Amino acid sequence: MVDQRNNLFAIVIGLMDGILTALALAAGRIIGSGDPISLQLALRISTGGAISGIFIFFVAEYARQRSDLVVAEMHLRLSSKGQLAASALGRSSFNRALVGAAVSGTCSFAGALLPLLPAAVFPRYSWLALVAALIALVVLGTGLAKVASANPLRWATALLIIGGVLIVVGNWLHIV
Repeated sequence: MVDQRNNLFAIVIGLMDGILTALALAAGRIIGSGDPISLQLALRISTGGAISGIFIFFVAEYARQRSDLVVAEMHLRLSSKGQLAASALGRSSFNRALVGAAVSGTCSFAGALLPLLPAAVFPRYSWLALVAALIALVVLGTGLAKVASANPLRWATALLIIGGVLIVVGNWLHIV
């Protein structure tokens, strides 16, 4: 159950990171200001975001798991700090964080390609890329709500708004 939760967390973080980063970086080009997005640029943006996401996820997740071991040591009233981190539990935390980072990075790459690939393949209809990204965020929000026993409409709407904000910000920043 824990690995499924960790993998779900990595998948959600990766997809959200990929979609939102791509929107922030490329919305200006997708909307039509400047040259259309090429397949090469789409792959470069997706790859850069995925690599960054891998490192960010690994560091955050490993630190979280190590801090959980420190809390467990306090609850168990172990005499010296770092005992659990130096044990097989510590190595397992490292490995779980590594696997989660790989899953998250893969999902980040796929999430970034979601809006960028249609923009590269159909430059005359690049607005479809934004629609695809927003639909993906709505689907993701609905799925997350079901997992969290929450209101799907609220989650879908929240992610739709976040996507819209990133489109506006990305267009304003016009990074690529």
